[in-house]
Amino acid sequence: MSFATDKLILTPDDIDLSRSPLAGQLGVGTYCLGAFNPALTRLPNGNLLMMVRVAEALREPIVDGKVHNIRWCAGRYHLDAWPLEQANTADPRKFTLHGGGWKIMALTSLAWLLPVELSPDGLRVIALHYDKVIQPHADFQMYGLEDARISKVGDRWLMTTCSVSPERHSTTLYSSTDGLDWTFEDIVLDHQNKDMLIFEGLIDGQYWAQTRPLGDLYFAYPPGSEWRAGPSINLATSPDALHWKPHRNPGIRPVAGTVATARMGGGTPPILTERGWLTLWHGVEPKEIVGIYRTYWSILDPGDPSKVLYTHPDPLLEAEPELTRPIEHQLYLRDVVFTTGIADGGDHYIVASGEADLACRVTHIPKSVFVW
Repeated sequence: MSFATDKLILTPDDIDLSRSPLAGQLGVGTYCLGAFNPALTRLPNGNLLMMVRVAEALREPIVDGKVHNIRWCAGRYHLDAWPLEQANTADPRKFTLHGGGWKIMALTSLAWLLPVELSPDGLRVIALHYDKVIQPHADFQMYGLEDARISKVGDRWLMTTCSVSPERHSTTLYSSTDGLDWTFEDIVLDHQNKDMLIFEGLIDGQYWAQTRPLGDLYFAYPPGSEWRAGPSINLATSPDALHWKPHRNPGIRPVAGTVATARMGGGTPPILTERGWLTLWHGVEPKEIVGIYRTYWSILDPGDPSKVLYTHPDPLLEAEPELTRPIEHQLYLRDVVFTTGIADGGDHYIVASGEADLACRVTHIPKSVFVW
């Protein structure tokens, strides 16, 4: 599906690494591998805010027969070196280490979060707030923070992030009273979970969230089931947004009849519409290393989000090569759109996505699209 207003609003070339939290600490060259997967919210002044994942990568990760990764420790950034013969470096974003009996991974980049203020329509950058960067501050974030999602619940903004370390792959919560200045709250999920999305509103006095736990083992559905075994979008509830209990009923599950959504995860925080909770999510079709990422949408019951009222079978957004053509020389992935933010634009929604794990994409989608 194509839309009249659909553009890249931020690319790696827009990031000033001289103002990076890593600047001057590593003694080697770095570059912006990607500025992507932006959370999106409306600020009190009417402007929009993207919280952008900046992946700052080593320009030469392989030196003298060793592959290197960046690590935060005790207030500074350091380099670690691994013998090249122990590593698989097929993916430029990371490398896997042989041995151990399970998958062990390290990153050639470290991600920090940059608040980027946009015009009310989301089509023009107003300011890049380097003074308000969110970077690692504890051991459970030593490999960085990834893929923020922002929800406004009442008069408070809540932001979930994925914090990466050897200790745990956890979900961490930040809060704000103005959408721009953020306070760390705590770890809220202790299992590997890339996509925790807090609903923009309470249900019977409870906070709700979509989650997406990951694992290496999934049990089979019975033969002939309409569902496919694999990662799914689950639900959780909380009295305070800090202490979360998994909901006993499943959320959105992969359908057996298609491989386009063989793997799935949450995209935008669910927002309440006249028909129910609108949620945009990603489905992944297996292909090569990463797969093909597309954006889909569903409507959930306003009183019980475990009831899916409608899911459109066709993708809402797909990767758009014409958008990335001007930065073709920087592409290292294709077929990836990862939708992460939504805001009300009147007769349309302003939707923010990561394009090709490289840049930030803004799309205006008419509200009439979400009628069935």
